[in-house]
Amino acid sequence: MKHPIEKITIPTTSFNFSNNKPVYNGKVRDVYDFGDRLAVVVSDRISAFDHILPRSIPFKGQVLNLIAAHFLESTRDICPNWLQSVPDANVSIGLKCEPIKLEMVVRGYLAGHAWREYTAGKRILCGVEMPDGMNEADRFPNPIITPATKAEEGHDEDISREDILSQGILPKETYQKLEHYSLGLFQRGTEMAAEQGLILVDTKYEFGLHKGQVYLIDEIHTPDSSRYYIADGYQARQAAGEKQKQLSKEFVREWLMDQGFQGKEGHVMPSMPDDFVWLVSDRYIELFEKLTGKAFDRQFDEDILNRISSNITKTLEKD
Repeated sequence: MKHPIEKITIPTTSFNFSNNKPVYNGKVRDVYDFGDRLAVVVSDRISAFDHILPRSIPFKGQVLNLIAAHFLESTRDICPNWLQSVPDANVSIGLKCEPIKLEMVVRGYLAGHAWREYTAGKRILCGVEMPDGMNEADRFPNPIITPATKAEEGHDEDISREDILSQGILPKETYQKLEHYSLGLFQRGTEMAAEQGLILVDTKYEFGLHKGQVYLIDEIHTPDSSRYYIADGYQARQAAGEKQKQLSKEFVREWLMDQGFQGKEGHVMPSMPDDFVWLVSDRYIELFEKLTGKAFDRQFDEDILNRISSNITKTLEKD
């Protein structure tokens, strides 16, 4: 029997801790600022086309948080990151960094936004040339970086390396470090995915500054920030012109597009039936298990908020 979705999900949080600044509610994360540290609660909200969808997805927050922690711990040798502890399945606590207002998008294959631009006839994306004659899901000769400006509200905008430097968004040395880190992280993510029978198609990384040093922040290699193909049968599907089997949020976008919604003016957000919500939940859990090689523990907790608040408080008091 399915549990009532609204009783076991976290649409939002608004805790009042003794020494935190007002909570910041992002698209998915609720951020509690304690001065030198942040406690990030990963909710069960889901967004697509820069809109938060009307219903929350069971276990999605746990999946995102635990996958991100898995990869953050596995990439500390490539670059420093913000994470210090995971006191709850939905919570990460770490260093407060000054965010760099860029998303470093790395693409190993022609998919998603890049494919939509490609089919519109474009061969230059963020100043990077895409070869002629490619099909959807074809591998690029080498991974490409297609940065985007990080918008507070609305759509992120594509931007080229040249414009980032000419507009003085970042010093050249800092931007080169972001490129170096991003390609190193993508290579590690590719290797770890391959060990689990997956192909890391594309992803995004976000960075911040702490005491003048660049740190990796936010999530990495999760289904919200990344796209994965199933490696088994990839070549055969490409040769036959078939759609690739993938584990990502793209199928949610495709469902929304089928309902006539792409986040544009005049588009009406469709209603999400229970069966579709549970399908999305199952897809997220499947990716967790495929990526980490661990079984996901489905615990139906109807007192999630008290659990999270208590675990954050205990950790802050202990430290």
